[in-house]
Amino acid sequence: MDQGRLSIVIDGIVQGVFFRISAKQKAEELGIVGYAENLPDGKVKIMAEGNKDSLHQFLGWCHKGSSFARVSHVSFHWEKVRGNINEFSIR
Repeated sequence: MDQGRLSIVIDGIVQGVFFRISAKQKAEELGIVGYAENLPDGKVKIMAEGNKDSLHQFLGWCHKGSSFARVSHVSFHWEKVRGNINEFSIR
């Protein structure tokens, strides 16, 4: 399996709308580990590690998010896999 690591920042109405909890559920469904955290500027940052096919699916989900979210922009970049995370958490 080809593994990858994505750093993702989601902008829009993404805080207070269950975005991080929904991201955790989607990540666990896809076998992705990492974390989601609110940023002071109202964005959500996600660090996700796992199979690249699953990461592509997860990234697609991030463009929509939870049912109450209104995503306006998603930026991301690939990073070197670290392998030091064993679950998906909310920070």
